[in-house]
Amino acid sequence: MKKEKQCVKCVLDTTVENIIFDENGVCNYCKEYDEVIKTIPTGVDAQNKLNQIAEEIKQDGKNKKYDCIIGLSGGVDSTYLAHLVVELGLRPLVVHVDTGWNSEIAVQNIENIVNILNLDLFTYVIDWEEMKDLQLAFFKASVPDCDIPQDHVFPALLHKIAKENKLKHIISGHNLVTEYVLPRNWSYDSNDLTHILDIHKKFGKIPLKKYPRYSLFDRMFTYRWIFPVKSHRFLNYVPYNKEEIKQFIQEKLGWRDYGGKHFESRFTKFFQSYYLPTKFGFDKRKAHLSNLIVSNQITKEEALKELEKDLYDLKELEYDIEFVCKKLAISREEWNEIMCLPIKKHSEYKSDYNKLWYKTYRKIVEFIKK
Repeated sequence: MKKEKQCVKCVLDTTVENIIFDENGVCNYCKEYDEVIKTIPTGVDAQNKLNQIAEEIKQDGKNKKYDCIIGLSGGVDSTYLAHLVVELGLRPLVVHVDTGWNSEIAVQNIENIVNILNLDLFTYVIDWEEMKDLQLAFFKASVPDCDIPQDHVFPALLHKIAKENKLKHIISGHNLVTEYVLPRNWSYDSNDLTHILDIHKKFGKIPLKKYPRYSLFDRMFTYRWIFPVKSHRFLNYVPYNKEEIKQFIQEKLGWRDYGGKHFESRFTKFFQSYYLPTKFGFDKRKAHLSNLIVSNQITKEEALKELEKDLYDLKELEYDIEFVCKKLAISREEWNEIMCLPIKKHSEYKSDYNKLWYKTYRKIVEFIKK
């Protein structure tokens, strides 16, 4: 068997489609991270930037009950973000989107956080029959990123709620030091509504009447010009060491660890630790660990040791397969058929970005820039 070539710096290797190594053996993902991190201020400049944004949010939120919105999943990033927002003196409306896959630990984490920080929580429960049908459609489409049905509703709802409450700011837990490195063919743009609807049209069974939508028009016009909403990533402006943050939120906010990145969702755990590596050969741990390497939070040796561990305990895996099948209302035989379907690329389905009006718009923008 041919041995895969691995980046000398991180743990990404030639199992990643179109990975490129320079003359020193460093991959393009490491080099891209090194370039983008230079654009983020550090030290006093970062603190000043954070204070400046916070002051803008406070001014825009004068005479309102809330001045911003944050999403809360019960995970590490959104938990620490809630603490940081309160520390900055902001008055957030906390939104949790229940897509039907919350782990018990995530639910308890959310309850602890809002109680300790004295925050108002709004929970939006997605129509389960529609979510179930859409997730099954993505599995039947045989594409890699089957987390898209969940991921799409988060910005859709946060923007909708911001508009309803006349709030101009959404603060996100996304950050560069733990979430930038990700092979392009391992995921897809969850904002692409045309893509979602095309897959559902081909493989879904029931109409999506209640499913929250975040269209290309919304992104480019509604929330940019008609009702402008700014999105901010506060965690890029603070020192953010994952293990230190975990220890802090455990001590201060009663947070409990759920075992892996984004594993606060039982679906995401199953999807990342079983579906992707088994069907597509994508081990997302390589990306997550590589991000921690390039941000100097762990060594490559530590990452390699982590990769030696099993993705799933066999008994737990068997239980989770049965759980997912029952949750999606399919038999084990139907699930096995899904796993055996020929692999498809996301590009084989329709996309927002292939629309004529969008292509024309992009050409106009590029012409103006010149």
